[in-house]
Amino acid sequence: MKLPDGPRISPVLQLILTLFRPLETLEEYQKRYGDIFRSNLIGLGQFVVLSNPQAIQEIMTADPKVFESGSANQLLHPLVGDNSLLLLDRDRHQSQRRLLNPAFHGERMRAYGKLICDITEQVTSDWTVGKSFVARPIMQKISLRVILRAVFGIDEGERFEEIQHILSEMLDTFDSPLKSSFLFVKALQKDLAAWSPWGKFVRKREQVDKLIYAEIQERRQQPHLNGEDILSLMMSARDEAGQPMTERELRDELVTLLFAGHETTASTLAWALYWIHKLPTVREKLLQELESVGESKDFSEITRLPYLTAVCQETLRIYPIALFTFSRILQAPFQVMGYDFEPGTRFSPCIYLTHHREDIYPEPKQFKPERFLERQFSPYEYLPFGGGNRRCLGMAFAMYEMKLVLATILLRWQLSLADNLPVRPVRRGVTTTPAGGVRMIVTGKVSQYPRVRSEAIAH
Repeated sequence: MKLPDGPRISPVLQLILTLFRPLETLEEYQKRYGDIFRSNLIGLGQFVVLSNPQAIQEIMTADPKVFESGSANQLLHPLVGDNSLLLLDRDRHQSQRRLLNPAFHGERMRAYGKLICDITEQVTSDWTVGKSFVARPIMQKISLRVILRAVFGIDEGERFEEIQHILSEMLDTFDSPLKSSFLFVKALQKDLAAWSPWGKFVRKREQVDKLIYAEIQERRQQPHLNGEDILSLMMSARDEAGQPMTERELRDELVTLLFAGHETTASTLAWALYWIHKLPTVREKLLQELESVGESKDFSEITRLPYLTAVCQETLRIYPIALFTFSRILQAPFQVMGYDFEPGTRFSPCIYLTHHREDIYPEPKQFKPERFLERQFSPYEYLPFGGGNRRCLGMAFAMYEMKLVLATILLRWQLSLADNLPVRPVRRGVTTTPAGGVRMIVTGKVSQYPRVRSEAIAH
């Protein structure tokens, strides 16, 4: 069976390059081997990388029975557990998506608008003119409080302060390329007491679990679950046999939502602030568009502003937070790009390489929001949230939150980058993030423009 070519170097070296030079390594492989190649990483095994939109479409539109995805993404297991939506397949995956879908769409999602603006104002209220700050931790504080409110219906009190603090510490266990290797190589996942890297992570995870289980048990004692939050929604749900979700199932889905619902958004917001302030023309165009929305208008329009939307889309194109979509393991013979693949083959469509194809995105290294105003891209050319039946459930929510956070900040504060040096992505667990977190300086507070009321923005 003829298979695509790929790097001949050892799986150990391939992993090291993937951890420490992820973008450069992918670009070198594509230049050498083309739109489809094989890679082999120690701890993960062999997989086929694709960046051809037609091939990606064939995979994502195939009968779901042809591919299995949950078992292909087990490196997430230590973070999210057995019952996470990310690791489920077939009927269980579909039923969980149906259950959670309403929480991130329509009226339920729009109800979070005022909350997003209020939290952004609260978190940035202590900024001082002349002082510097690192964007990513601030954006993480905002996005974590937003997702906690969406999941639990409340974001205050001792328990929630603890969850915020400990969850952030737990995820910081993998805040560098070297530390990220513990997720990729199972042999490194040894609990050698509290001082060891994995031992530290395990203990933080146990603390988070204890707090989540305490919240679940407290809710179970309530006579009625009338809340609009996701936990109430899940606890009220029943399967075909009339059975509720178990505490372990609830825990795994809650941790998945907390992890996936704020880490990625925080990094994307930090990148957006970087590009907006790196390129004066982008900043000026965006401010003109935002300031054109007067207080007398319906401020729900802000989330439909075309240039703001394009800025968010281009931010997710140029440095997508996830470099790959979810992997898929082939369950039946399959042909793509002239190759015949046998069951057991693992496919990994590459978001980053697809987003940097010059035939689709001319000058792909340049940040150009206008490209999204001039052309509509197919879901196989532009896929920052993955695609097919594994596309991120929170896609609409994430875009909505990004726009409102950026609008709230830019209409209240004048900012600049602390220096003009280029910022590159670095590995953070299974995602990438801007190196250094994007250091910024508060240069002024907007006073000449009428204050935009958060309730108006979120109307």
